Amino acid sequence: MSSHSPHGQSPLRTVQVLGGGSAGSCAHVRSLTSGLVARGVRVTVCAPAEADHAYDFTGVGAQHVPVPRRNDPSSVAALRAVCGDADLVHAHGLHAALRAALALSGRRVPLVVTWHTRPYAEGARAHLLRALERRVARAASVVLGSSSDLVDRARSRGARDARLAAVALPAGRRPGAAPEESDGLRPKARAELGTTDRPLLVAVGSLDRHRGYDTLLDATHAWSRLDPVPLLVIAGEGPLRGALQRRIEDEGLPVRLIGRRDDIGELLSAADLALLPGCPESRSLLAQEALHARVPLVAAATAGLPELVGDAAELVPPGDPRALAGAVTALLADPGRCERLRDRGTRQAATWPTEDETVAQVLSVYDELTRPLPLP
Repeated sequence: MSSHSPHGQSPLRTVQVLGGGSAGSCAHVRSLTSGLVARGVRVTVCAPAEADHAYDFTGVGAQHVPVPRRNDPSSVAALRAVCGDADLVHAHGLHAALRAALALSGRRVPLVVTWHTRPYAEGARAHLLRALERRVARAASVVLGSSSDLVDRARSRGARDARLAAVALPAGRRPGAAPEESDGLRPKARAELGTTDRPLLVAVGSLDRHRGYDTLLDATHAWSRLDPVPLLVIAGEGPLRGALQRRIEDEGLPVRLIGRRDDIGELLSAADLALLPGCPESRSLLAQEALHARVPLVAAATAGLPELVGDAAELVPPGDPRALAGAVTALLADPGRCERLRDRGTRQAATWPTEDETVAQVLSVYDELTRPLPLP
């Protein structure tokens, strides 16, 4: 597969554009950048400075240009300057794609857009969101959806060319300890969390509205009556932290908010169950990490999650605390069912694309869009 520009000699020059960026899209851009650079592609990542601090795009061979998350004229102008000599621009997420489309206005540079998440809006904002999606879908040469429902959504918004392009779980995010090592880590992690003699439930994700944490806290009341009482730990930061902490204290819930963590693999290896009460990302990192780590997963059937996990998780309707609580208490009482889910998880994870396959698919799209037209 070539990594050459239409001019035949110089390497392909690409610009990757990120907005605020979910953990999934930032991790994907880092993985993609690493694979593209290894294949001789020049990559510039336009993203807020904090995204480069967290994901170190320069560390895998990209040039990083800080562009704030705003859609104001100065951000668009900065992007336009960076895209001046690009052969192709690839934007990740809706707001990044809108900025890229504005920056490329009047230029014949191919724009690839990846949709990682299904955004939510109500009332007047829903109309605005739909208009924004239409603008982006029509501006893109190709829209890549990380799940089938996002591909369908792009087509319904007028995309000329929309394709499924599953996003691999970066190797660095896979719980990598060998089984005997993770058995050794487990008692240590459980002791630190104070769950040596009670079940440990783990949820991970930013503390914001679309993650289903209110449903999760509602469900916690049901297993508070078990003996011993399971402890739920939630790893993540976000705007709801204060409100969630108040609920935990006011209602006396067996829940601990432990903030943002960089040892999610160790947390999962210590867990009895992983919980995902809601997730806007079609390829949830936690769902993938849990299946790789052989931790039974209970998840709300949102966005592309059923397609991602198949029969390897207990899926419940979103926003239904009774169903969530029922699935959790049933699994805690049924070790055989947990073992079957672990085995199914291992089989399901083996069907997901590797990082190498993800990069190869994206590069084939780039080649298609930058190949010189045959002479008449």
